[in-house]
Amino acid sequence: MFENLQDRLGSILNGLTGRGALSEADVSAALREVRRALLEADVALEVVREFTDKVREKAVGAAVLKSIKPGQMVVKIVHDELIAMLGSEGVTIDLHAPAPVVIMMVGLQGSGKTTTTGKIAKRLTEREKKKVLMASLDTRRPAAQEQLRQIGEQTKIDTLPVIAGQSPTDIAARAVQAAKLGGHDVVILDTAGRTHIDEPLMVEMADIKKKAGPHEILLVADSLTGQDAVNLARNFDERVGITGLVLTRMDGDGRGGAALSMRAVTGKPIKLIGVGEKMTELEEFHPRRIADRILGMGDIVSLVEKAAESIDAEKARAMAEKMAKGKFDLNDMAEQLKQMKSLGGMGGIMGMMPGMAGMKDKLAATGMNDKTFDRQLAIISSMTKAERANPDILKHSRKKRIAAGSGTDAAEINKLLKMHRGMADMMKAMGGKGKGAGMMKQMMGGLASKMGLGGMGGMGGMPDLSSMDPKQLEQLAKQADAMGLGKGGGLPGLGGGGLPGLGGPKLPGLGGGGLPGLPKKK
Repeated sequence: MFENLQDRLGSILNGLTGRGALSEADVSAALREVRRALLEADVALEVVREFTDKVREKAVGAAVLKSIKPGQMVVKIVHDELIAMLGSEGVTIDLHAPAPVVIMMVGLQGSGKTTTTGKIAKRLTEREKKKVLMASLDTRRPAAQEQLRQIGEQTKIDTLPVIAGQSPTDIAARAVQAAKLGGHDVVILDTAGRTHIDEPLMVEMADIKKKAGPHEILLVADSLTGQDAVNLARNFDERVGITGLVLTRMDGDGRGGAALSMRAVTGKPIKLIGVGEKMTELEEFHPRRIADRILGMGDIVSLVEKAAESIDAEKARAMAEKMAKGKFDLNDMAEQLKQMKSLGGMGGIMGMMPGMAGMKDKLAATGMNDKTFDRQLAIISSMTKAERANPDILKHSRKKRIAAGSGTDAAEINKLLKMHRGMADMMKAMGGKGKGAGMMKQMMGGLASKMGLGGMGGMGGMPDLSSMDPKQLEQLAKQADAMGLGKGGGLPGLGGGGLPGLGGPKLPGLGGGGLPGLPKKK
């Protein structure tokens, strides 16, 4: 979503950090470029003007121009102002009200209200252990009520039975009553939208609000909406009074201007972001982490959380035991590739790691991308059990058969085997008693000791996420944030330790000499 903005701001600010001293003219020239980059990203003009004025005010102060590293000070100011623009703290859906808590979803047609209603209901059911009732108030769009009923069936969440001919306000009143009688904690009202804002729509929203008395009114907006996002948010806020924003399609190739503009104009927090089509692809919005990503500083905390969610604890533990014995076959390698895919692929992981955002293009240039993973998994899937367990038996005739079965060629199979050998050798070094193991364990212990998590298990003192409960994980995330991981400070122990919990407890190949199969830096 923010890639264009990230590239532009990154190059502008890198130009500043390389300078020994800054003059007022240097700062002004850089801010002109920042202004242009934000406007190109579809950020509203009034928001851009306010942002650059605030940065200029702080950046041309004597403290910055005479500081030891003035360029880095300017980067910090831009970072802090980005966080202020996005909202200093992440805000979640507020459920502190007498049950049933009414959440009203508003927005234009096609912004993803119905799907987002299902996603929020699923999230509240699974994470907050709430009993949720969904009700469709959209009597105009054909099959809108049927769509919500099907989402309810898919997610196993209650939906209000449809009674033909009822008005949206009557449905809202019936939904609240049904939620009270059914012992529901939350009722989510999926209201109708229009292709544009008009008076009848606003009157209908106000009537529903009066009838249902919602505790939360969430404006669902498509993040691909450009400059018009500001008018949309302002109109809904003035007429209905929204309490927060939900941005959909944040995984799209839009320029991110809506996210930056809407929060700044309404002063209302962005509570959730939709990052895909699946019902699980809804995330909390963390302003600091988004700002870190925009400035290419990574987002290590989100990566750790994502790893904890997507990695199977049992598989991770079994693999850790095999690694400790120095064993690593092609089945294990396939498991590692699947885990990397579930974390967003190579691009997703690189984008979240401090200082690694620029590596994505270099990786692409070497031909190493997420399609490579798919081809490698296809090759491994085309092998027999015996071949996966013992790759040494793969001779020419077997390779010919595997190439035909996976739609690849012998060269790609050889590349995969070479990559596997490199990873297997590293596993032996880590699991054996030679110098390699000692060095690895020493490097891997760095992060744990700095976090005070030495006694939490995991290989070489690294925290093993698979054995942590949610409270411990939350504490780890807070400690990582407090230490400045993801704020350009680098990740202690990353040189050889990798990330805790990825493939239990690290991602082979991401430490000690870069990525397997890629040329090392000279």
